[in-house]
Amino acid sequence: MSGSTFLAFDLGAESGRAILGTLADGRCILREIHRFPNGMFSLFGRLHWNIYALYQEIVKGLKLAAAACPEGIESIAVDTWGVDFGLLAPDGSVLGLPFAYRDLRNLKAMDDFLEKCPRERVYEITGIQFLPFNSLFQLQALASENPGLLSGAADLLFMPDLVSYFLSGRKTTEATIASTSQLIDPRTGTWSPELLAALGVRPGIFREPIPPGTVIGSLLPALAKETGLPEIPVVAAASHDTASAVAAVPAQGGDWAYISSGTWSLMGVEIPAPLITPRTLRRNFTNEGGMEGRTRFLKNVTGLWLIQQCRKIWSIERPLSYDDMRTLAEAAPPFRSFIDPEAVDFLNPPDMPAAIRNFCRRTGQIVPETPGAIIRCALESLALKYRSVLEDLRSVTSRPIARIHVIGGGSRHATLARFTAGATGLPVVSGPVEATAFGNILGQALALGRVRSLDEIRGIVTASTDLIYYEPGEADPWEKAYARFREIAPA
Repeated sequence: MSGSTFLAFDLGAESGRAILGTLADGRCILREIHRFPNGMFSLFGRLHWNIYALYQEIVKGLKLAAAACPEGIESIAVDTWGVDFGLLAPDGSVLGLPFAYRDLRNLKAMDDFLEKCPRERVYEITGIQFLPFNSLFQLQALASENPGLLSGAADLLFMPDLVSYFLSGRKTTEATIASTSQLIDPRTGTWSPELLAALGVRPGIFREPIPPGTVIGSLLPALAKETGLPEIPVVAAASHDTASAVAAVPAQGGDWAYISSGTWSLMGVEIPAPLITPRTLRRNFTNEGGMEGRTRFLKNVTGLWLIQQCRKIWSIERPLSYDDMRTLAEAAPPFRSFIDPEAVDFLNPPDMPAAIRNFCRRTGQIVPETPGAIIRCALESLALKYRSVLEDLRSVTSRPIARIHVIGGGSRHATLARFTAGATGLPVVSGPVEATAFGNILGQALALGRVRSLDEIRGIVTASTDLIYYEPGEADPWEKAYARFREIAPA
């Protein structure tokens, strides 16, 4: 297929991929050429990311891309999850392994920081949802437990910026990833001096954010020689994976909400400017950066992490595929018990099935014992949580929402999509699965002038994707379930 080909590295909490995308005739065709595992690991009781292993896999991906696309690749971009970062020494070397956001030290750090700067003031400055792993609280933990590491740092780079630095030698901070940190004023797009002062962190370690769709440099000569690629541009697309995914929602107009579904469920709407009020604080909504200066107004809810961690426990004795788990859930009785997906119980328990059973026991519900019952409990609870978030979105934004677009890996989960339609009473449009890769690749195309706008990007995604539609069905059982759910998971 002739056209322009771009290379995306999409790094997630469970795995990473190298994906080629070829843009031609108003469509974008994706080819995954390399997939590799990722994951947190414990060292001296703390959770880290192995950034060096990730780099080795990325180099392998570059070599495979060169072999797979002899006609040439136009550029490279990297996206990852939010909030986590690495520190660089004055000589440019990495200071220690980056901490992983699920490290439980962040729980205390959040409480400690909010004693210095009240919750209301932090939200007034940043408009960001309070989650214990936000970069703000990770820096508080570092300042308390590793002050020498922090004081010795010359630069702080978020995970996609750190990988782009390895590729290009350029130290930059892309705006959408910076916006997840709870350190940025979204109205100005700049770091908050007040919050940095409260942390006791030198402002000089932060780079001024650059907009998504910026060419930041070229592939280093040594890497080009090693991998067989030319010194092609390295682009900062929308470097936060959800920002890239939302850029690829196959929709026009403004009467839709999205759920970027994967390990996390990020549910929200796209608005032209940040919305920061006492009501949005009470509902714990977040204002994160998007393409073309738009705001991703959303709530971050635990997603398929619940299912992933159950599978991890069960696979010790009985390997279960995700298809097996869906079949078991479909066969289990409906609406027996529910959990609150946002409860701290589910942040990183050693045994997720036990955590779900214990929550149900503690809240006086039927305790799910079988894998099918536990999975059904988790999936119905997620769908009902989406209903709660939908009601809040409508309330605080006063905008009509006529359908929900589910994008990302979780859009393949037909059972959850069907439950979501039932719980919310809205049509659900599932796809694309590879929303983040589409957004990354077409963000590169935008940077190089191959596409002109976000609306054009979304039109290309729509033309390139087979979408699946789910209708709500009978409302009464879900209404009764929602009333019970609100008793154990109040807004």
